[in-house]
Amino acid sequence: MTKKRVVLVDGVAEYWGWHVASQLVARPELHVIGLDESPPKEAIKGLDFIQSDVRNPLLTELLKAEKVDTVCHLAFVESARPNEAAFDLNVMGTMKVLGACAETGVRKVVLKSSTAVYGAFPTNSAFLTEAHPLQGNRDYAYIRDLVEIEAFCNGFVRQSPEMTLTILRFAHIVGPEADTPMTRFLREEEAMTLLGFDPMMQVIHEDDVVAALVWATTRDFPGAFNVAADSPMPLWRLMGLAGKVSVPMFHPIAYLAVSLLGPRYAPLDLDYVRYPCVADLDKMRTEFEFVPQYTTEEALREFASHQRIRQYLPESAARAFDEERLRDTIERRRRARTRQATKANGSGKPAKRAATNGAKPKRRATAKQKALI
Repeated sequence: MTKKRVVLVDGVAEYWGWHVASQLVARPELHVIGLDESPPKEAIKGLDFIQSDVRNPLLTELLKAEKVDTVCHLAFVESARPNEAAFDLNVMGTMKVLGACAETGVRKVVLKSSTAVYGAFPTNSAFLTEAHPLQGNRDYAYIRDLVEIEAFCNGFVRQSPEMTLTILRFAHIVGPEADTPMTRFLREEEAMTLLGFDPMMQVIHEDDVVAALVWATTRDFPGAFNVAADSPMPLWRLMGLAGKVSVPMFHPIAYLAVSLLGPRYAPLDLDYVRYPCVADLDKMRTEFEFVPQYTTEEALREFASHQRIRQYLPESAARAFDEERLRDTIERRRRARTRQATKANGSGKPAKRAATNGAKPKRRATAKQKALI
Protein backbone atom coordinates (compact mmCIF):
# COMPACT_ATOMS: atom_id res chain seq x y z
CA MET A 1 0.00 0.00 0.00
CA THR A 2 1.41 3.37 -1.05
CA LYS A 3 2.06 5.73 1.83
CA LYS A 4 0.10 8.97 1.54
CA ARG A 5 1.87 12.31 1.48
CA VAL A 6 0.86 14.46 4.45
CA VAL A 7 -0.24 18.04 3.68
CA LEU A 8 -1.10 20.51 6.43
CA VAL A 9 -3.37 23.47 5.60
CA ASP A 10 -3.54 26.13 8.31
CA GLY A 11 -6.27 28.76 8.50
CA VAL A 12 -8.71 26.01 7.49
CA ALA A 13 -11.64 27.68 9.30
CA GLU A 14 -11.35 30.71 6.98
CA TYR A 15 -12.37 31.10 3.35
CA TRP A 16 -9.15 30.26 1.51
CA GLY A 17 -8.03 27.49 3.83
CA TRP A 18 -11.46 25.83 3.73
CA HIS A 19 -11.69 25.82 -0.06
CA VAL A 20 -8.11 24.63 -0.60
CA ALA A 21 -8.50 21.81 1.97
CA SER A 22 -11.84 20.81 0.39
CA GLN A 23 -10.12 20.20 -2.94
CA LEU A 24 -7.02 18.54 -1.52
CA VAL A 25 -8.97 15.90 0.46
CA ALA A 26 -10.40 14.59 -2.81
CA ARG A 27 -6.91 13.47 -3.88
CA PRO A 28 -6.35 9.84 -2.82
CA GLU A 29 -2.56 10.25 -2.64
CA LEU A 30 -2.81 12.90 0.10
CA HIS A 31 -3.59 12.86 3.81
CA VAL A 32 -4.79 16.39 4.60
CA ILE A 33 -4.54 17.90 8.07
CA GLY A 34 -6.49 21.10 8.75
CA LEU A 35 -5.22 23.45 11.47
CA ASP A 36 -7.01 26.41 13.02
CA GLU A 37 -7.81 27.81 16.44
CA SER A 38 -11.52 27.10 15.84
CA PRO A 39 -13.28 24.37 13.79
CA PRO A 40 -14.59 25.21 10.30
CA LYS A 41 -18.22 26.31 10.27
CA GLU A 42 -18.87 23.63 7.66
CA ALA A 43 -17.12 20.31 8.19
CA ILE A 44 -14.95 18.89 5.39
CA LYS A 45 -15.43 15.16 4.86
CA GLY A 46 -12.10 13.37 5.00
CA LEU A 47 -10.22 16.25 6.66
CA ASP A 48 -8.07 15.41 9.69
CA PHE A 49 -8.78 18.54 11.75
CA ILE A 50 -6.56 19.64 14.64
CA GLN A 51 -7.59 22.63 16.73
CA SER A 52 -4.62 24.88 17.44
CA ASP A 53 -3.17 28.30 16.72
CA VAL A 54 -0.22 28.37 14.29
CA ARG A 55 1.78 30.23 16.95
CA ASN A 56 1.50 27.33 19.40
CA PRO A 57 5.02 26.44 20.60
CA LEU A 58 4.19 22.73 20.13
CA LEU A 59 3.72 23.17 16.35
CA THR A 60 7.20 21.74 15.84
CA GLU A 61 6.25 18.55 17.67
CA LEU A 62 3.04 18.25 15.63
CA LEU A 63 4.86 18.56 12.30
CA LYS A 64 7.41 15.98 13.40
CA ALA A 65 4.87 13.53 14.82
CA GLU A 66 2.63 13.68 11.72
CA LYS A 67 5.58 13.55 9.29
CA VAL A 68 4.22 16.55 7.39
CA ASP A 69 5.65 16.87 3.87
CA THR A 70 3.98 20.11 2.74
CA VAL A 71 2.46 23.11 4.54
CA CYS A 72 0.02 25.45 2.80
CA HIS A 73 0.13 28.52 5.05
CA LEU A 74 -3.13 30.48 4.74
CA ALA A 75 -3.65 31.80 8.30
CA PHE A 76 -3.81 35.54 7.60
CA VAL A 77 -5.98 38.44 8.78
CA GLU A 78 -6.64 41.00 6.05
CA SER A 79 -6.87 44.22 8.05
CA ALA A 80 -6.79 47.71 6.57
CA ARG A 81 -5.94 49.56 9.79
CA PRO A 82 -2.63 48.60 11.41
CA ASN A 83 -3.12 46.69 14.66
CA GLU A 84 -0.89 44.59 16.87
CA ALA A 85 -3.08 41.46 16.86
CA ALA A 86 -3.11 41.19 13.04
CA PHE A 87 0.64 41.81 12.84
CA ASP A 88 1.32 39.12 15.42
CA LEU A 89 -0.72 36.50 13.52
CA ASN A 90 0.33 37.52 10.03
CA VAL A 91 4.03 38.29 10.38
CA MET A 92 5.12 36.63 13.60
CA GLY A 93 2.86 33.64 12.89
CA THR A 94 4.44 33.13 9.46
CA MET A 95 7.92 33.36 10.96
CA LYS A 96 7.04 30.70 13.53
CA VAL A 97 5.49 28.41 10.91
CA LEU A 98 8.54 28.66 8.64
CA GLY A 99 10.89 28.16 11.59
CA ALA A 100 9.00 25.05 12.69
CA CYS A 101 9.02 23.70 9.12
CA ALA A 102 12.78 24.19 8.80
CA GLU A 103 13.43 22.54 12.17
CA THR A 104 11.36 19.44 11.39
CA GLY A 105 12.44 18.96 7.78
CA VAL A 106 9.16 19.89 6.07
CA ARG A 107 9.93 19.64 2.37
CA LYS A 108 7.72 22.40 0.98
CA VAL A 109 5.76 25.48 2.05
CA VAL A 110 3.21 27.44 -0.03
CA LEU A 111 2.36 31.05 0.86
CA LYS A 112 -0.40 33.33 -0.45
CA SER A 113 0.65 36.91 -1.21
CA SER A 114 -0.44 39.79 -3.45
CA THR A 115 0.87 41.89 -6.34
CA ALA A 116 0.10 44.86 -4.08
CA VAL A 117 3.53 44.27 -2.50
CA TYR A 118 5.10 46.01 -5.52
CA GLY A 119 3.34 49.29 -4.80
CA ALA A 120 1.58 51.59 -7.28
CA PHE A 121 3.78 54.43 -8.59
CA PRO A 122 3.80 56.71 -11.64
CA THR A 123 7.27 55.38 -12.47
CA ASN A 124 6.18 51.73 -12.62
CA SER A 125 6.97 49.91 -15.83
CA ALA A 126 4.12 48.51 -17.92
CA PHE A 127 4.61 45.02 -16.43
CA LEU A 128 6.30 44.28 -13.10
CA THR A 129 8.29 41.06 -12.91
CA GLU A 130 8.77 39.00 -9.75
CA ALA A 131 12.22 40.61 -9.34
CA HIS A 132 10.71 44.09 -8.91
CA PRO A 133 11.41 45.72 -5.49
CA LEU A 134 8.63 45.32 -2.92
CA GLN A 135 7.56 48.88 -2.10
CA GLY A 136 3.87 48.50 -1.22
CA ASN A 137 2.17 51.23 0.81
CA ARG A 138 2.62 50.49 4.52
CA ASP A 139 -0.38 52.61 5.54
CA TYR A 140 -2.59 49.59 4.82
CA ALA A 141 -1.90 46.86 7.37
CA TYR A 142 -2.33 43.84 5.11
CA ILE A 143 0.06 45.27 2.49
CA ARG A 144 2.61 46.16 5.17
CA ASP A 145 2.36 42.66 6.64
CA LEU A 146 2.79 40.97 3.25
CA VAL A 147 5.88 43.07 2.51
CA GLU A 148 7.32 42.14 5.93
CA ILE A 149 6.57 38.45 5.33
CA GLU A 150 8.24 38.41 1.93
CA ALA A 151 11.28 40.29 3.27
CA PHE A 152 11.64 37.56 5.90
CA CYS A 153 11.19 34.86 3.25
CA ASN A 154 14.10 36.26 1.22
CA GLY A 155 16.47 35.61 4.11
CA PHE A 156 14.78 32.35 5.03
CA VAL A 157 15.34 30.84 1.56
CA ARG A 158 19.07 31.55 1.80
CA GLN A 159 19.26 29.88 5.22
CA SER A 160 17.12 26.86 4.21
CA PRO A 161 17.96 26.18 0.55
CA GLU A 162 16.82 22.56 0.87
CA MET A 163 13.18 23.64 1.34
CA THR A 164 10.88 24.42 -1.59
CA LEU A 165 9.17 27.73 -0.86
CA THR A 166 6.42 28.85 -3.25
CA ILE A 167 4.97 32.37 -3.00
CA LEU A 168 1.92 33.19 -5.11
CA ARG A 169 1.33 36.91 -5.64
CA PHE A 170 -2.29 37.29 -6.70
CA ALA A 171 -3.78 40.30 -8.44
CA HIS A 172 -6.97 41.92 -7.09
CA ILE A 173 -9.30 39.03 -6.25
CA VAL A 174 -12.96 39.16 -7.33
CA GLY A 175 -15.78 36.67 -7.00
CA PRO A 176 -19.28 36.20 -5.62
CA GLU A 177 -18.15 34.86 -2.23
CA ALA A 178 -14.64 36.09 -1.40
CA ASP A 179 -14.28 39.12 0.89
CA THR A 180 -11.31 41.09 -0.47
CA PRO A 181 -10.34 44.77 -0.79
CA MET A 182 -11.45 44.71 -4.43
CA THR A 183 -14.83 43.09 -3.76
CA ARG A 184 -15.46 45.55 -0.93
CA PHE A 185 -14.54 48.39 -3.27
CA LEU A 186 -16.92 47.12 -5.97
CA ARG A 187 -19.75 46.34 -3.54
CA GLU A 188 -20.03 49.98 -2.45
CA GLU A 189 -23.02 51.72 -4.02
CA GLU A 190 -20.75 54.50 -5.24
CA ALA A 191 -17.07 53.63 -5.55
CA MET A 192 -14.63 56.50 -5.03
CA THR A 193 -12.15 57.15 -7.84
CA LEU A 194 -9.68 59.96 -8.45
CA LEU A 195 -10.50 62.62 -11.01
CA GLY A 196 -8.14 62.47 -13.97
CA PHE A 197 -6.72 59.01 -13.17
CA ASP A 198 -7.66 55.74 -14.87
CA PRO A 199 -4.87 53.20 -14.23
CA MET A 200 -4.61 49.76 -15.77
CA MET A 201 -5.60 47.02 -13.32
CA GLN A 202 -5.52 43.24 -13.07
CA VAL A 203 -7.94 40.86 -11.35
CA ILE A 204 -8.26 37.14 -10.79
CA HIS A 205 -11.33 35.08 -10.01
CA GLU A 206 -11.60 33.50 -6.55
CA ASP A 207 -11.88 29.99 -8.06
CA ASP A 208 -8.59 30.50 -9.90
CA VAL A 209 -6.94 31.57 -6.64
CA VAL A 210 -7.96 28.28 -5.03
CA ALA A 211 -6.89 26.33 -8.12
CA ALA A 212 -3.47 27.99 -8.14
CA LEU A 213 -2.93 27.24 -4.43
CA VAL A 214 -3.90 23.59 -4.96
CA TRP A 215 -1.65 23.41 -8.04
CA ALA A 216 1.32 24.77 -6.05
CA THR A 217 0.62 22.43 -3.13
CA THR A 218 0.51 19.29 -5.24
CA ARG A 219 3.56 20.10 -7.39
CA ASP A 220 6.98 21.68 -6.84
CA PHE A 221 7.50 25.23 -8.07
CA PRO A 222 10.15 27.05 -6.00
CA GLY A 223 10.13 30.85 -6.08
CA ALA A 224 7.64 33.70 -6.36
CA PHE A 225 4.99 33.87 -9.10
CA ASN A 226 2.57 36.57 -10.18
CA VAL A 227 -0.90 35.12 -10.78
CA ALA A 228 -3.63 37.05 -12.62
CA ALA A 229 -6.11 36.78 -15.47
CA ASP A 230 -4.99 37.89 -18.89
CA SER A 231 -5.86 41.29 -20.37
CA PRO A 232 -5.53 44.04 -17.75
CA MET A 233 -8.00 46.84 -18.28
CA PRO A 234 -8.54 50.48 -17.22
CA LEU A 235 -10.19 51.02 -13.85
CA TRP A 236 -13.28 52.74 -15.28
CA ARG A 237 -13.94 49.86 -17.70
CA LEU A 238 -13.44 47.41 -14.85
CA MET A 239 -16.04 49.26 -12.79
CA GLY A 240 -18.42 49.39 -15.73
CA LEU A 241 -18.26 45.61 -16.16
CA ALA A 242 -18.89 45.21 -12.44
CA GLY A 243 -21.96 47.46 -12.70
CA LYS A 244 -20.60 50.17 -10.37
CA VAL A 245 -21.05 53.93 -10.46
CA SER A 246 -17.86 55.94 -10.07
CA VAL A 247 -17.64 59.03 -7.85
CA PRO A 248 -14.59 60.99 -9.04
CA MET A 249 -12.86 63.17 -6.43
CA PHE A 250 -9.88 65.51 -6.53
CA HIS A 251 -7.03 63.39 -5.27
CA PRO A 252 -5.85 65.86 -2.54
CA ILE A 253 -9.36 65.79 -1.03
CA ALA A 254 -9.57 61.99 -1.26
CA TYR A 255 -6.18 61.49 0.42
CA LEU A 256 -7.09 63.99 3.14
CA ALA A 257 -10.37 62.20 3.81
CA VAL A 258 -8.64 58.83 4.16
CA SER A 259 -5.96 60.28 6.45
CA LEU A 260 -8.66 61.75 8.71
CA LEU A 261 -11.23 58.94 8.58
CA GLY A 262 -8.88 55.98 8.27
CA PRO A 263 -8.23 53.39 5.52
CA ARG A 264 -11.43 51.49 6.23
CA TYR A 265 -13.30 54.22 4.33
CA ALA A 266 -11.31 53.37 1.20
CA PRO A 267 -11.16 49.56 0.75
CA LEU A 268 -8.44 49.97 -1.89
CA ASP A 269 -5.32 51.98 -1.17
CA LEU A 270 -5.81 55.19 -3.19
CA ASP A 271 -2.41 54.78 -4.82
CA TYR A 272 -3.78 51.70 -6.62
CA VAL A 273 -6.68 53.65 -8.15
CA ARG A 274 -4.26 56.41 -9.15
CA TYR A 275 -1.15 54.70 -10.54
CA PRO A 276 -0.60 51.40 -12.40
CA CYS A 277 0.54 48.19 -10.73
CA VAL A 278 0.36 45.51 -13.42
CA ALA A 279 2.26 42.26 -12.94
CA ASP A 280 4.15 40.39 -15.63
CA LEU A 281 2.70 36.89 -16.13
CA ASP A 282 5.45 35.20 -18.11
CA LYS A 283 6.66 33.05 -15.16
CA MET A 284 3.07 32.03 -14.40
CA ARG A 285 2.66 30.66 -17.91
CA THR A 286 6.10 29.13 -18.51
CA GLU A 287 7.49 28.02 -15.12
CA PHE A 288 4.39 27.72 -12.94
CA GLU A 289 2.48 26.28 -15.93
CA PHE A 290 -0.83 27.69 -14.76
CA VAL A 291 -3.63 29.16 -16.86
CA PRO A 292 -6.55 30.90 -15.05
CA GLN A 293 -9.92 29.60 -16.19
CA TYR A 294 -11.64 33.00 -16.01
CA THR A 295 -10.72 35.96 -18.17
CA THR A 296 -10.86 39.42 -16.64
CA GLU A 297 -14.22 40.18 -18.25
CA GLU A 298 -15.73 36.85 -17.23
CA ALA A 299 -14.67 37.31 -13.60
CA LEU A 300 -16.15 40.81 -13.42
CA ARG A 301 -19.40 39.90 -15.19
CA GLU A 302 -19.95 36.97 -12.83
CA PHE A 303 -19.28 39.24 -9.86
CA ALA A 304 -21.84 41.72 -11.14
CA SER A 305 -24.48 39.06 -11.75
CA HIS A 306 -24.24 37.95 -8.11
CA GLN A 307 -24.80 41.39 -6.65
CA ARG A 308 -28.57 41.08 -6.93
CA ILE A 309 -28.65 43.35 -9.95
CA ARG A 310 -31.84 41.70 -11.14
CA GLN A 311 -33.98 43.46 -8.54
CA TYR A 312 -32.83 46.83 -9.87
CA LEU A 313 -32.90 46.07 -13.59
CA PRO A 314 -35.79 45.38 -15.98
CA GLU A 315 -36.41 41.77 -16.99
CA SER A 316 -34.77 42.27 -20.40
CA ALA A 317 -31.52 43.42 -18.77
CA ALA A 318 -31.61 40.48 -16.35
CA ARG A 319 -31.91 38.10 -19.31
CA ALA A 320 -28.95 39.81 -20.95
CA PHE A 321 -26.83 39.20 -17.84
CA ASP A 322 -27.86 35.52 -17.91
CA GLU A 323 -26.95 35.30 -21.58
CA GLU A 324 -23.51 36.84 -20.98
CA ARG A 325 -22.83 34.54 -18.05
CA LEU A 326 -23.77 31.40 -20.02
CA ARG A 327 -21.67 32.55 -22.97
CA ASP A 328 -18.69 32.99 -20.65
CA THR A 329 -19.26 29.54 -19.16
CA ILE A 330 -19.41 27.89 -22.60
CA GLU A 331 -16.25 29.67 -23.72
CA ARG A 332 -14.41 28.80 -20.49
CA ARG A 333 -15.31 25.10 -20.83
CA ARG A 334 -14.24 25.14 -24.48
CA ARG A 335 -10.83 26.55 -23.54
CA ALA A 336 -10.44 23.89 -20.82
CA ARG A 337 -11.26 21.08 -23.29
CA THR A 338 -8.75 22.49 -25.77
CA ARG A 339 -6.00 22.55 -23.14
CA GLN A 340 -6.82 19.01 -22.03
CA ALA A 341 -6.70 17.79 -25.61
CA THR A 342 -3.30 19.44 -26.09
CA LYS A 343 -1.94 17.73 -22.97
CA ALA A 344 -3.41 14.38 -24.02
CA ASN A 345 -1.55 14.63 -27.35
CA GLY A 346 1.71 14.99 -25.42
CA SER A 347 2.57 18.49 -26.66
CA GLY A 348 2.36 20.25 -23.30
CA LYS A 349 4.85 20.23 -20.43
CA PRO A 350 2.33 19.12 -17.81
CA ALA A 351 1.63 15.97 -19.82
CA LYS A 352 5.33 15.08 -19.78
CA ARG A 353 5.51 15.49 -16.02
CA ALA A 354 2.47 13.24 -15.55
CA ALA A 355 4.08 10.57 -17.73
CA THR A 356 7.29 10.56 -15.65
CA ASN A 357 5.20 10.14 -12.51
CA GLY A 358 3.77 6.91 -13.88
CA ALA A 359 0.33 8.29 -14.73
CA LYS A 360 -1.61 6.12 -17.14
CA PRO A 361 -2.69 7.87 -20.36
CA LYS A 362 -6.39 8.42 -20.68
CA ARG A 363 -8.26 6.51 -23.36
CA ARG A 364 -9.58 8.68 -26.13
CA ALA A 365 -13.33 9.06 -26.21
CA THR A 366 -15.15 7.44 -29.10
CA ALA A 367 -17.26 9.50 -31.48
CA LYS A 368 -20.38 8.30 -29.65
CA GLN A 369 -18.93 9.28 -26.27
CA LYS A 370 -17.97 12.70 -27.63
CA ALA A 371 -21.51 13.20 -28.83
CA LEU A 372 -22.78 12.42 -25.34
CA ILE A 373 -20.37 14.93 -23.85
